[in-house]
Amino acid sequence: DGSTSEITYAGFGRRLIAYVVDFVILFVAFVVFGGVLIALSGTSQVPSEEELNVLGFLVSWMYFALNESSERQATWGKQLMGLKVTDLNGRQIGFGKATCRHFGQILSGMILLIGLIIAAFTEKKQALHDKMAGCLVIKAS
Repeated sequence: DGSTSEITYAGFGRRLIAYVVDFVILFVAFVVFGGVLIALSGTSQVPSEEELNVLGFLVSWMYFALNESSERQATWGKQLMGLKVTDLNGRQIGFGKATCRHFGQILSGMILLIGLIIAAFTEKKQALHDKMAGCLVIKAS
């Protein structure tokens, strides 16, 4: 089977740019969505920090997990950079695996970003959360 020889793992730089794009998209969506919610509520009361944290957590989770488990296999940032998320055999992942990867990504960033930085040094360019979820980030063909 020659399919594994055709896989090109995504480099750290491309992944970083994709993440920055996704962060900007999520930030803008969060601000717009929050503004709409405040406008619809008919009050000028700003949601509490706890409410905003919960909303941000849920929106971020859904954005990453739904996009990475979709047929596109990528968030908008990854699509822009020509990347996609797969299982270890290059196949589309499901929502559960994408969810595991997302929560692992939070863990990857908690320890001085070391879980993210290791993607620059591992054989298959996997960050800690990719290893935890059994995923690869590859160049889309």
